[in-house]
Amino acid sequence: MCGRFSVVDKIAPIVSNLFNTPFKVMTNSNCSPSQFAATITTAQSGYQQINAAWGIKPNWSKKLIINAQSETVETKPTFKQAFQHQRCLVPCNGWYEWRTEEGKKVKYLFEHADQMPLYMPGILFKHEITELVTLTTTPNTKCGEYHKRMPVFILPEHTEHWFNSNSKQVAPLLEHVSDEMINICKAD
Repeated sequence: MCGRFSVVDKIAPIVSNLFNTPFKVMTNSNCSPSQFAATITTAQSGYQQINAAWGIKPNWSKKLIINAQSETVETKPTFKQAFQHQRCLVPCNGWYEWRTEEGKKVKYLFEHADQMPLYMPGILFKHEITELVTLTTTPNTKCGEYHKRMPVFILPEHTEHWFNSNSKQVAPLLEHVSDEMINICKAD
């Protein structure tokens, strides 16, 4: 997955309704690493919004880490604890990939075929500021034509399971979504 996704404020009422909590977001059609992203996480009384900086930079890393592979997130020392205890969802309306066509890089927007919000699973790291890493997986056939990885998405009907199950029990949720769920179009 490339390091860009899009959030539009019109998804806020849908997200607020799904999680029964106020969700406020400003439109950012080009959310990039180190910028803040609105997330949903659990709270004692249900769910809450936490804004987190996208990416972590462990002492051993020379660059910002924005994604964790869903296949190894449960076992990698960098992610294991956060995956067990600090899961979140990042509501968005899509993400971007670039593909070289006729010698030029062409930008594509990947979004829900029904224009609904997509819920990227992530893990939070609470330091001076809260930081976020999103999860990726092998792509479905359609997305695989553009990139070798794609974001994982949690379907609305699986959000309770994502937040309330142990790390082994959520493993089946960490696969790619169907080709039919994603619409791809050239972006400006």
